[in-house]
Amino acid sequence: MANSEQKGDRGAPVPGTRRKAVPIVMASGPQEYTPGDQELPVQLTSLADMLQWAQNWARSKSVWPLGYGLACCAIEMIASASAPQYDLSRFGSEVFRSSPRQADLMIVAGTVSIKMGPRLRLLWEQMPEPKWVLSMGQCANSGGEFYDSYYTVQGVDTIVPVDIYVPGCPPRPEALIEGILKLREKIAKQGLKVRSRDELEGL
Repeated sequence: MANSEQKGDRGAPVPGTRRKAVPIVMASGPQEYTPGDQELPVQLTSLADMLQWAQNWARSKSVWPLGYGLACCAIEMIASASAPQYDLSRFGSEVFRSSPRQADLMIVAGTVSIKMGPRLRLLWEQMPEPKWVLSMGQCANSGGEFYDSYYTVQGVDTIVPVDIYVPGCPPRPEALIEGILKLREKIAKQGLKVRSRDELEGL
């Protein structure tokens, strides 16, 4: 017992405790959206709302991803982009860019290490606005099976704001496509007033 206490005093990891997040300043994402709103219709009451709706519609139909593949989830991401049976071009997302300046969606697929965290943040900052982040797989979502590792980031949302989480270890290409479709629904309603469920029930 005395030996374990001495190890704890020396800074050794104590079982059952959560490590500190990567020391990177967290940026705030779009605040006008709440989870679950993509299923509710929007309310267009002015010309500005109509223009915003048209802008959102155009953006949602041509989301260009920046593939940030780090582990086995990247294989599924590549399959969804290149295999003809999935045909991402139906949704306007077949153009995977190699430059962050030409992309508006970052797909983080795989385990993010402490050393890769600042590089991921730098690439995200180089992307033009508006931009979105999709976390693919359990390792990117929460650290996965490497959750207690001394060198693993416990969720990419400690570094960049995440818009869509795709679960799985690894998720199939169909799951990634569904995540992109959910993101399209979210983009289509950003900046617009969403009718509440109470308003819909009163109609």
